[in-house]
Amino acid sequence: MQAASRESYAVAAERLDAYVRGAEPSAVATTADDVLSVAALLRGEPRLRRALSEPARSGDDRAALLNGILAGKIGADALDLLSGLVAGRWSTPSELLDGTERLGVEALLASADAAGDLGEVEDELFRFGQVVAGQSALSAALADPIAPAGQRAGLARELLAGKARPVTVRLVEVALGGFGGRSFTGALTRLVELAADRRDRQVAYVTVAAPLSESDERRLGARLSAMYGREVSVKQTVDPEVLGGVSVRVGSDLYDGTVLRRLNETRNALVQR
Repeated sequence: MQAASRESYAVAAERLDAYVRGAEPSAVATTADDVLSVAALLRGEPRLRRALSEPARSGDDRAALLNGILAGKIGADALDLLSGLVAGRWSTPSELLDGTERLGVEALLASADAAGDLGEVEDELFRFGQVVAGQSALSAALADPIAPAGQRAGLARELLAGKARPVTVRLVEVALGGFGGRSFTGALTRLVELAADRRDRQVAYVTVAAPLSESDERRLGARLSAMYGREVSVKQTVDPEVLGGVSVRVGSDLYDGTVLRRLNETRNALVQR
């Protein structure tokens, strides 16, 4: 986002946090769903996006326009949050859409946090991504842009039934819709990171040939936390092709100590001689 949009989103996020502090988790989840439904409306209505981000209109005018369209169709709390959102300055209509969708996601995560479920939601999102990545046919079916979104969402709900919390299922649906213009896989990854960030944690993606023991995982997490000055949430991926060792990615930092990397380096060195 450009500077003006970032500032407008920051104000809306503060407003969301104030609302969450005085609301029940179930009410916050309902509000989140309302906000996400409006994001879906904006995605399909470019003229409305433009009108609600038009710099020639005052913030009050844009909020009044939104209220005229949505009053009585979504909850009062969602309407209040969205009115504050559109009253801000947005650099482009697409950034207003991104901000609306992000606000809905943050509200969902806040509802899980208030219910004490946020860590589990984070893990469920990551594990579902791992399951999908490990099955090419399933990955293709969920990522197929030609298949109707409702059909793909139905497949995800069927796979997650009884295995994940409602917030996790709803976030998977958001990912299927291309959260922030990302691919399904990219959207899931971003949602995992947003969940961790709300818990004030950094995500470390760890690739190993065989699963780390709980004690090894704790030690690795502690070392990374000391390095980054922040709690680290370790997410393991088992890939026998790395042969041995550990690869760790934290943000843009990559620490690759796998046997496969060392073999590739040796092979490249031999070729260059």
